[in-house]
Amino acid sequence: MTTQTQAPGTAEPTLGTVQMIIGGEHVDAADGQTFDVVNPATSELLARVPLGGAEDVNRAVVAAQKALDEPKGFSSWSAAKRGRALQKLSNLVKDHLEELAQLESRNVGKPIAGARGEALGVGLVFEYYAGAANKHFGETIPVSQPGLDFTLREPIGVVGLIVPWNFPMNMASWKLGPALATGNACILKPASYTPLTAIRIAELALEAGFPPGIVNVVTGPGGTAGAAIAAHPGIGKVAFTGETTTGQEILRLAAGNVKKVSLELGGKSPNIVFADADLEKFARQSPYAVFDNAGQDCCARSRIFVEAAVHDQVVELFTEATRNLKVGDPADDKTEMGSLVSQRQRERVADYIAIGRDEGAELIYGGEAPSGDPFDAGAYLMPTIFDACQTDMRIVREEIFGPVVAVISFTDEAEAVRLANDTPYGLSGSVWSRDLAKAIRVARGVRAGVLSVNSNSSVHTEAPFGGYKMSGMGRELGMHALDMYTEVKNVFVDLT
Repeated sequence: MTTQTQAPGTAEPTLGTVQMIIGGEHVDAADGQTFDVVNPATSELLARVPLGGAEDVNRAVVAAQKALDEPKGFSSWSAAKRGRALQKLSNLVKDHLEELAQLESRNVGKPIAGARGEALGVGLVFEYYAGAANKHFGETIPVSQPGLDFTLREPIGVVGLIVPWNFPMNMASWKLGPALATGNACILKPASYTPLTAIRIAELALEAGFPPGIVNVVTGPGGTAGAAIAAHPGIGKVAFTGETTTGQEILRLAAGNVKKVSLELGGKSPNIVFADADLEKFARQSPYAVFDNAGQDCCARSRIFVEAAVHDQVVELFTEATRNLKVGDPADDKTEMGSLVSQRQRERVADYIAIGRDEGAELIYGGEAPSGDPFDAGAYLMPTIFDACQTDMRIVREEIFGPVVAVISFTDEAEAVRLANDTPYGLSGSVWSRDLAKAIRVARGVRAGVLSVNSNSSVHTEAPFGGYKMSGMGRELGMHALDMYTEVKNVFVDLT
């Protein structure tokens, strides 16, 4: 960021007005407008950022297409060369790990320890796609006519990548990695709350040797910049991670030029606990499955289904483990749960807590904002546990996107599967049982894209990630993601 300064002896940047990146240049919005980005844990101003719109998206599309059309430019790069550039980008991310982590922590309000892990994850994603770039190829097909039939994997061209505010730099890498590995030019639009690491990663991509115009960043609201990306006829594919109703609108806007669309949307994931499970392990690990990142996670296991025979024991163990979570200043290495992303988001979650009480759910723990220093200045909220919940309650059916979990009892395996599937979503979930045959039956029965047994782990760089039903379409990560950024061309050669 050209206006970023570094205080001597510290990794924390001091920001003024940052700029978008279009065609390799740092630029303001076409109309000169800006918006403020704040640290939600302190309410302090972090930066002023260009308020991009349709004209800026069009500038980015022109720059991206020019970069692809340049003689001996990016379109002529071999897959191996693209991989080497991605490996250099990976190395640069690792070199700047602390800087990126500090930016992310201050911009999102998440604990610095978690932000460091996420920054390392970004480097590992780029490293994975560096190795994958020359391992995604076509096939030869035996056809009935005498000849040679083969397929080619070709880049789509200009792609739009729209990422959310809960894991900004991770989601950017999940999309940039496979898009660049397969030879596309990218227009990245970060969420308005959290644009800072996206801009920094684009700067590192230029330093890694990607030509100007291959990685562009347009900052601004979803209703203007995001909508312009979804509708632009010069963009051949849009990848979006975010809220389900926005994903539906992107599908409508993308219909104009029938662009390819991949969506990773909301979730209301189940955590299914059988009586024969290792209950101590479940209780030790599962608070992080819903309260990590202050519950702002589409994979959050926000519905806990407990076999009735061990209901009271599980609730007691889970509540005690939740009490031990350290909620505090994100800058503190010991903090495990920081601030929500904004005061507005905290108000939204607080409204759901009030709804849960009104619906008759039993509030077991939390339900309010902590007070005192450092909490008074930020958008903090205590982790919250509701028991005695019913599947028709709004706190059970709707994605809250905050640190709130609902506990529901079940009597047998069939009921557990039925209750878990009683949702419009189908992203992730967990099954806890020492009986692996039963656990696998349940995992197969739950309609979700990512299931874990005796674990809450949803994300593996090497494995596909995505959802069923209203949780989205398409898969990210692993080799599957490369398919989403390529066209398949079939070629037949007559040999008669």
